[in-house]
Amino acid sequence: MKTSAPSSSIEDYVKVIYSFTEWQDKPITSTQLAQRLGVANSSVSEMVRKLKDQGLVDHKPYSAVTLTADGIRLALSMVRRHRLIETYLVQELGYSWDEVHDEAELLEHAVSDTFIERMAAKLGNPERDPHGDPIPTADGAVLMPEAHLLGELDQGHTGRITRISDENPDLLRYLAAEEIDLDAEVEVLGRKPFGGALVVRISNAGRTRDYDLADEITAALWVQTVRPHPGCILGDR
Repeated sequence: MKTSAPSSSIEDYVKVIYSFTEWQDKPITSTQLAQRLGVANSSVSEMVRKLKDQGLVDHKPYSAVTLTADGIRLALSMVRRHRLIETYLVQELGYSWDEVHDEAELLEHAVSDTFIERMAAKLGNPERDPHGDPIPTADGAVLMPEAHLLGELDQGHTGRITRISDENPDLLRYLAAEEIDLDAEVEVLGRKPFGGALVVRISNAGRTRDYDLADEITAALWVQTVRPHPGCILGDR
């Protein structure tokens, strides 16, 4: 008997669980899952039970939710779809990087595997999306860059921006207006007194500027090291 395809809700759940742990090691809780999906805790509890019954997650009462091997395979397939669509919208249709998430959320459930693979070929099989998140290959391989949050780097650290969180469209629009983009070179100059802004020097497209960046911004920027300062402190990815 042919196994039915997972519902769009199941696909969304496993994708969110995977994405939450992609750039840090802490597993997601049911409450965090509810917040990310914008649903009630009771709805999450019911869906997590369904995911567990289908062998997609491991979960015990009052503990975090983790993906099984089957859950990871499904999640990587959905992440690949989502990020390829985002990339296509930006590169081929002229969308800005703050507009693509919601469009991709709708399209990723509607198109076929053949469509996705032809899209990937059309784009030249890109390794990352417009925000720097890695695009899994068709067989589920993921190339994660060695990167650290900008806010965790000490004075003197240099590198380049390799990932920008897409959680806040307003922040993406601000960064675009300030010409802070992927692959821009960064040098940490220090921090303002009394827990103030992080002062950084950013070079992008031949232009160099100094910025005072608030914690909300430095928590959204990931930097790949070019030349670490001897005394720098790196947070764990």
